[in-house]
Amino acid sequence: MSIVVVAGTGTDVGKTIVTAALAAAARAAGARVVVCKPAQTGVRPGEPGDIAMVERLTGIRGVELVRYRDPLAPDTAARREGAPMLRRETVTDAVRELADSHDLVLVEGAGGVLVRFGENGFTLCDVARDLGAPAVVTVAPGLGTLNHTALTTETLAARGVACAGLVVGSWPRKPDLAMRCNLEDLPDVAGASLVGTIPAGAGALAPSEFVRDAPGWFAAGWDVSRLSSG
Repeated sequence: MSIVVVAGTGTDVGKTIVTAALAAAARAAGARVVVCKPAQTGVRPGEPGDIAMVERLTGIRGVELVRYRDPLAPDTAARREGAPMLRRETVTDAVRELADSHDLVLVEGAGGVLVRFGENGFTLCDVARDLGAPAVVTVAPGLGTLNHTALTTETLAARGVACAGLVVGSWPRKPDLAMRCNLEDLPDVAGASLVGTIPAGAGALAPSEFVRDAPGWFAAGWDVSRLSSG
């Protein structure tokens, strides 16, 4: 059994597509996979959120714990809505329950690693530490990503969370000079291996194409379902 959190260096770096690709690759390797999204923001009741995207692309079940209408940090969105704050124990208990019947639970974060999820300002780092789960970090390809990635991996390390690898969330067909240099420099700056590169537009693929191609987006021999938790 493995629990892995999918973190990001910020908002809109491609965490949901990376989560879907990780799930598809792990299932192709024979793992029983489930995805958990503790807090979904910016989506109204009945509208499709990130879990719906993962399910559409992969056919793998997902679980959303809470959602709030405003596209804000979850704790801020909850306050504005007058809704109950998400509790840290609610997240960890739900993930552990899912882990009892699956080989891999992927927990998708919201924004960056220090975004506050709910009650008492807990973060994805807190959840990962409670669960003994490593993090896969989704990074942007372009200018500025070296700094953002280093800040993220240093924060994870300072809070006792192992970084299991970096994944570029959206790699364009025609990368510019900064992007090409970043691909080489990211592992050194972050102190973590670059384990995957997701092509831009992957989220628009037909599900059959996405599932077929996803395993090839990750480094040979790297299997997210075999990362240790504990």
